[in-house]
Amino acid sequence: MRRLATALATVSLLLGAAPPGHADSVAAARSAYARGDFVRAVRMLTPPALRGDARAQAMLGFMYENGFGTPQAYVVASDLYCQAAAAGNPFGQAMLGLMYDKGHGVPQDVVLAYKWLNLAAGHARPAQRSYYLRLRNAVASKMSSDQIAQGQALALDWMPGQL
Repeated sequence: MRRLATALATVSLLLGAAPPGHADSVAAARSAYARGDFVRAVRMLTPPALRGDARAQAMLGFMYENGFGTPQAYVVASDLYCQAAAAGNPFGQAMLGLMYDKGHGVPQDVVLAYKWLNLAAGHARPAQRSYYLRLRNAVASKMSSDQIAQGQALALDWMPGQL
């Protein structure tokens, strides 16, 4: 957690933080991202991510994972995804699941990948649900039935605020 705060504070200082009080800095960051202004998107996402906004954490994690507007850093991305996932953000849960599937920034673990992708599918809006289910099922295709049962049990036992 301290490593994440240090990394985000450093990026915030290097890029200049977005002014506080923006009506919806996450929506503004998405607009900047859509225009290809990745540095601005990172600058706008960092303050709300540091304040615990799960949407900002998930999107900023995506920026770090892919090196958009910031150096690529899987560990920082996975830390951000963990925070968003614990808060119940479906995108953060799905991306954390994929990080576990690939072993990027976290130890590779298909059971945890399945857990997070299963939770993402359960919490997602209908438009995203089928995509998250396809990702979960792709991970399941590499798993034994015992591993799938473990992943399902972990998802059933999960409560917001937990990893």
